[in-house]
Amino acid sequence: MSTNSHDHAALAADFNKDEPRVDWHDQTLWWIRQKRDKAAHTVPDWEALRNTASRIKENVLSNLSEYLQSFEAAAIANGVTVHWAADAAEHNAIVLSILRKHQVDRMVKSKSMLTEECHLNEFLHEQGIEVIDTDLGERVVQLAGEPPSHIVLPCIHKKKEEIGEIFHEHLGTPAGNADPQFLTHAARLHLREKFLTRRAALTGVNFAIAETGEFVVCTNEGNADMGAHLADVHIACMGIEKLIPQRRHLGVFLRLLTRSATGQPITTYSSHFKKPRTGQEMHIVLVDNGRSVHLGRPDFRNSLKCIRCAACFNTCPVYRRSGGHSYHTAVAGPIGSILSPNLDMKKYADLPFASTLCGSCSNVCPVKIDIHEQLYKWRQVIVQEGYAAVGKKVAMKGMNWVLSHPSVYHTAGKAGRWLMGKVPFTVNNGLNAWYRQRDMPAPPKESFGEWYKKNKKS
Repeated sequence: MSTNSHDHAALAADFNKDEPRVDWHDQTLWWIRQKRDKAAHTVPDWEALRNTASRIKENVLSNLSEYLQSFEAAAIANGVTVHWAADAAEHNAIVLSILRKHQVDRMVKSKSMLTEECHLNEFLHEQGIEVIDTDLGERVVQLAGEPPSHIVLPCIHKKKEEIGEIFHEHLGTPAGNADPQFLTHAARLHLREKFLTRRAALTGVNFAIAETGEFVVCTNEGNADMGAHLADVHIACMGIEKLIPQRRHLGVFLRLLTRSATGQPITTYSSHFKKPRTGQEMHIVLVDNGRSVHLGRPDFRNSLKCIRCAACFNTCPVYRRSGGHSYHTAVAGPIGSILSPNLDMKKYADLPFASTLCGSCSNVCPVKIDIHEQLYKWRQVIVQEGYAAVGKKVAMKGMNWVLSHPSVYHTAGKAGRWLMGKVPFTVNNGLNAWYRQRDMPAPPKESFGEWYKKNKKS
């Protein structure tokens, strides 16, 4: 693996220094995965829903330009101003221009992974505009000066005691108080003043309906509603892939989304926004930022079906034990490892290798994205394009040669078993990346080939 201090392996090694945190992170996410399974099993037509959602999204991706134009026409007819952004820079400039027009220098924001992808908060901060994230988890990591580590549970890597310390430092809560109910109440009081005094609010978009020009935002805290309904200006930012054709299709996705994400039957708030209220301005920013390029890659286009439920995060053995920040990108986990190389293949060349290819991610995906197969295909592309780490390429060529020569393979196996048994320090040392995080197994007395020859019946 590359020794770059900003690659997944090095960042994961940092996370793994705190073993109790790793174990807790792993167990918590697996608990959520189990909740997802229980919720799915209560729906008799779960697999039919997954198939239907996948086909609807396939239809959207195959006719994206027409659906986008339909959505734009309907939204404009509803009194909404529609903007188009080719990339992150254009998206950020559009949001800034709307705020400048209204002389707004303070804004509340509901959770939006697209704006994380575009680094909007940092951009607006440089322009002298204060952005307050109003999702509780997002606010915690914002106060901590960190990006979210999970797209549904942004501060899943933080323990309640750490959140108590952050709130003590920034909100003035009593030192040492880590009671979740108390901290939630403190955050509510802190954010209530922000909602009441900010004239502009930004939300993400979970689903946009081409037929009606409306969009739906799903939250458990109602923060998107509070921001949008109290503000004079509502800005909604969405990736162009978030469309669904008709309102009747929404029921399919709402039944899948939260069961897959947190094991709930439905989000607490599924808020529909169609037209601005009297005296309010509503803007929708439609963002490409590499999505049309991704759409043109036959092997990878299916990943644009993603509805950002994070089920693949919660089941992934690598994500659970390496933490979201090790992926050094806005959308972490298995799906982020597919989406990110499309934006910058060189920068994110390490991410498709941060996987065991076990297939668990594909098994839980509510829209049936072939995630593990795409990770494998990205590895091939990255090697062919020359972005794989030199050490990895040399190791793979060496392994290829060994596996291609049976006599060499059998000899290497015998030598390996002898070394592990007689001189274990040659394997059990810090130079062996596998050994750093695991106990090496006891060497077998014989290979499977040897056993088979001895025991096969003629």
